Amino acid sequence: MLISAFQQFQDNPPALFAFLAAFAVAIVTGLAFHEFCHAWSANELGDNTAARAGRLTLNPIKHLDPIGTIMMLVVGFGFAKPTPVNPSRLDHGPVVGRALVAAAGPLSNFLIAALAALPLKVGWIDTINSFNQIRDASGEQIFGLFLIFVVFLNVLLGIFNLLPIPPLDGFDVFLVVLPADLRRVADGFRQWGAGILMVLLMLSFITQGAINPIGEVVRRVSDVIFPLVT
Repeated sequence: MLISAFQQFQDNPPALFAFLAAFAVAIVTGLAFHEFCHAWSANELGDNTAARAGRLTLNPIKHLDPIGTIMMLVVGFGFAKPTPVNPSRLDHGPVVGRALVAAAGPLSNFLIAALAALPLKVGWIDTINSFNQIRDASGEQIFGLFLIFVVFLNVLLGIFNLLPIPPLDGFDVFLVVLPADLRRVADGFRQWGAGILMVLLMLSFITQGAINPIGEVVRRVSDVIFPLVT
């Protein structure tokens, strides 16, 4: 993502600066609040593992993973430090409890997106449609563009994390709807999930988007959700 931004805005330094600033704000709010909501929901359901690990906080330093953040900057998708959860201590049992904790993360991203979109949706703030228009934009319009970017990135994060691939949150949400026998079979793929996910993400990067199954799914769903939010 950063590479494409430098290419797109190489002749427009103000646009590049605004893009980087908006990206940083969206990442910090999106990833940090996402992981905080995992920790908060687990704590509310009876498991204080994350709280004891210092993760029940909005401090982004406690949540951001260096490699995951770099991936977010380079390829557009990444991850934060996984929030530690002990499923056996959760109310409603390990399967349902884990699904509730997992769902709290993506839902937090959609909440941030809805709140950021509210001033735009009700017409309180005007905006521009592109960072390339920064030079002629007012402060209000630039702030509006920042909000749009926060909305857009949090919608992407929410959808991405709901994909039913471990270790993404969507996998635990997916397991809860399966019969017990199928759930045990599917749960056996958990150990391979991170590798499969990494291969799929790097495949998109290596082929410059020519082969990008995850990106295609996220794009199609975001094309539906983003207009609804904004």
